[in-house]
Formats: sequence, structure tokens, C-alpha cells
Amino acid sequence: MNKWRRLRLFWMDHWFKITIILASVILVGLSWWGMASLESYYRNITLAQLPLQMIIMVINAVVFAYIYMLLFRGGLGKMDDKKSIKAKNVQVKFSDVIGIDEAKDECWEVVELIKDHARLKKIGGRILRGILMMGPPGCGKTYLAKAIATEAGLPFLSMAASEFNEIFVGVGASRVRQLFKKATRLAYGFGGCIVFIDELDAMGQKRTFNQFGSGEGNTTQNQLLVAMDGLSDKAENIIVIGATNASEDILDPALLRPGRFDRKVYIKKPNLEGRESLFRYYLSKVKYEAAIDCKRLARKAVDKSPADIENIVKESALIATRNKKDVVGLRDLSEAIERIELGMKQKLTINAREREMTAYHETGHLIVTYLSHPRDDVFKASIIPRKSSLGVVHPTSIEEWHGRDRETMFADIKICLAGYVAEKIKFNTTTTGVTSDFKQAMNVAHFMVWVLGMGSSGMIGDYTIYKDSNALFLSEDVKMRLNQDVDKILRECMTEVDALLRKEKDLFERFAHELLTKQELDYDEIEAIFAEFGKVNPRRSYLTQGTELPKV
Repeated sequence: MNKWRRLRLFWMDHWFKITIILASVILVGLSWWGMASLESYYRNITLAQLPLQMIIMVINAVVFAYIYMLLFRGGLGKMDDKKSIKAKNVQVKFSDVIGIDEAKDECWEVVELIKDHARLKKIGGRILRGILMMGPPGCGKTYLAKAIATEAGLPFLSMAASEFNEIFVGVGASRVRQLFKKATRLAYGFGGCIVFIDELDAMGQKRTFNQFGSGEGNTTQNQLLVAMDGLSDKAENIIVIGATNASEDILDPALLRPGRFDRKVYIKKPNLEGRESLFRYYLSKVKYEAAIDCKRLARKAVDKSPADIENIVKESALIATRNKKDVVGLRDLSEAIERIELGMKQKLTINAREREMTAYHETGHLIVTYLSHPRDDVFKASIIPRKSSLGVVHPTSIEEWHGRDRETMFADIKICLAGYVAEKIKFNTTTTGVTSDFKQAMNVAHFMVWVLGMGSSGMIGDYTIYKDSNALFLSEDVKMRLNQDVDKILRECMTEVDALLRKEKDLFERFAHELLTKQELDYDEIEAIFAEFGKVNPRRSYLTQGTELPKV
């Protein structure tokens, strides 16, 4: 039965070519027979004119084919035939998808339903028609869709939503019709088809209606809605998978209703075990030192996506090659993380005064981060210019967190203000290096007061809803009190930072001197200096015993 269907599908796909070939053979045969019946004089004249006639015929055929494709076969709206991939050519299995186990489990149910949907129909149910994958970029949404097609053994049609959007009215809708027409034919021949639409938000945002009409975007989305709605009437097994990095709220409600995207799969960044597995997988593709601890790397790569981890390993291989090494080492991986997150080192001519001010500025960030932040540790400190900054202190979270408490946000503000306070203590003046620090500190303090109700005045609620058109409903007295709370938080944090840096004056001078001498300090060097001054990493007791951080 399947062979007969595939034979019919082959005829449906190639009937025009077969017809042309047969017609050409018949015409050549008739021409040969006609030429044989002519006298030699007329036969020679005909043969002499034949090349010119063939050239004219080719030109006419090209012009006709161009007009035909432009006007009668969709023209600009024609879909690329190369978008179709057979399951055997995708070759992405569920075992190749690493770090997103929860999403894999949900999608595996879909594969089982595709393979045995007769059991589902027996009890009156119906197979899923649409799956919406949502999550940050680089977490494997496309990879997972390919794995579903491979495991189910179905053809895979892949398109980006932006490919449907054109300036010409009706082109997007035409491409949607062609896509689903092709999917229906493939499903008829192979028992099913996977249609994958990447970056769905490019065509799936909430529709807008005005006096000028619905617009090309609305027309394209309407055609997609109609096409997905029509799948329920077809015997063919077609599943549409959409992927987006955007929030679910911006998508049109009609796309999310049952019968279209029936299941939503939320894909998150990998946890500690997932990151460890990813490092093992990508390191297996390069030569690396056996002493490398993947668990330690996973702890350094908190909040990294699978694509980020792959990029780290690739960058480390380039660094090792540049350093004429045969294998990738831990130092190469650490340098790769720094290069990706902090940027390339820049060779700038910096005078001694500016270099010294940068060292004390970064020392302020370093000491306050290490001694007062409940979650972040200092991964590296440097006064080598990178990107647009003259120096940097690179913090890293010691474990995964999914929310932020008041103490953590206070610590974030104190770290931002530490560079300013350090400059004031040492030089009794400040530089433009505090610009981004102040902006970040004020954003955090504003968010704490205006949104989270963390101000000292006790005002609770999200007052940002009164912005723009509703600003008149927020009195000047309320705004003044809220802004006073913001200012109070900033001043309290600055006072605490000033007291801490003055209290740790010897440590403050020592770190600044080390930065001026070495330019960069790694984690182990930073830990050693703190231990020399009798300072124990406060996060260890905070996490293991639940004790509070020491007050400054």
C-alpha cells in the first residue's frame, strides 16, 4: 500500500517532466519520419534553417517559462523545494539532545503518539496538531524538532517565519498554502510530516486592525490559522512545531487555542547536571587534558545555554591552537569564557595615573563582591582594557538561583557603588568610570522600590503601571516618597561600602598593588590573598549552614 502511494506521489511530483519527455520523443520521431519523406532539395533547406529555429524556440520557451512561473505558479510566493528533508537525512536522535531532559520527555510522548496513534483514536482521542516550543535562544528548540522527525521517521519541512513576510500583499499567504500543500503530499506518501516554523513571533504577533485594512502580516497569519484549523479534517498525520524566543504574551490568542498549538513545551537553560553533560559531549569532539573537571566547568558556566557551552569549547580549541598546544587545557577554557563574556584584550596606551585609579576602582568592586555578596564569587579581576572599559571584576554565581531576594539586590547595589567609593577614599575625586555603575545601581534601587515594595516608607505595589497615559493618577507626593526611598537605599549602601573599605584598608591597598603589578588576578590568587588576611569565603557558611553574611 505504501509503495503504491509513493509511486502515485512520484507521478504527482514529476508528471510534467515525464509528459515533456514523452512528447519530445514523439515529436522527434514524427520529424524524422517527415524528413525522410521529403525530396533532397527541400530536406537540405529544412536542415539549414533548423539551428535558427531551435534558437528562436529556446528563447520563446525561456520567456514563456518565466512568465508562467511569475504569474501562474506563485512567482515571488513560491516556496523553496530544498526545505524538505527526509527523516533519514536529518539524523538527529533524542540521545543527541543534551541538557533539556524535561522538554525531551514531553516531546517523546508526541513521538509515541505518532508511532501508535491508532490506540489513541480507539478511545476517541486525537493526535496533537501543533507544538509550541518556547525558551531562550541556543537551547536546542530546532534540534529537538529534528529529533522528533528522526525518531518518528517522518519528512521534515523547515522554514523561518520571516520567510513568509514580504512587502507584496498575498505573497506570505501564498507561501503558507504551498507549505501545507507540500506537507499534505508528503504525509500522504510517508504516513506523516513534521512542519517546523522557527521564530514564530515574526508572523504570529497579535493582529492589529484599523481603517487602512488588516495588512500583509495579518493576511499571512490568517492563512496559517486556516491551514492549521483544516488539519483536523484530514486523515494525513501533519504536526506543526513552532519555536520562539519571545514571550507567550505577544503571540495572537488564536494561535494558542486548542486545535492549533495544542501543547506548549517550555525549554529552559540546562541545570548543573545538564551543563556537565554538555561539556563532556563537546569536549569529546576535541583533544583535551584528562585532568579537566567537567563538574567544575559546569559550576563556572551558570546560566549558559547549550550553544554558549559549544562556543566556549570551540573558542578554547582556537586558543590552544594559537598557543601551539596539542590539547585543550583548563586555562584555555577559562580564557575562552573570559574572551566571550568580557571581550578581547585591547592594547591601549594608559598613563600611570589613570592606570592607578582603575586599579583602586576595580579593587573596590572585588573586595565588596567577595565579602558581602551572598551568591556571587569573584572569578577574575583585571585592569587590562576590554570592550569599552579599562578594567573589570568578573563575578560568577556559585550555584543556580531562580529569584532574587532583598539582601542580594542590596549587595548588587553595593558592588556597583564600590568603585565610586574606592576612588573617593584613595584620590578624593571620581572618574567617568562610574557611569555604568551608577546606572545599574539606580535601576536596581528603582526596581526594588517602585515594583517590589522594598522601600523604607512601606509603600507596596507596582507603581510602574502608572507610567505613560496613566501618569496623571500618580500624585507628586507619592512619586516624591518613592524617589526618596530609592535615594535612601543608595545612600545606605554607599555608607556601608565606605565603612567596609576603610575597615579593610590594608587589604584594599594590597589588592590594588597586586593588580598594578600583575594586571590580572585569577580566582586562586584572589582566594590566597584573602586567606593571608584571615578572610574566609563567607558564601560557604551561608550556603551550607544558612548563617547570615557578616554585617559591615
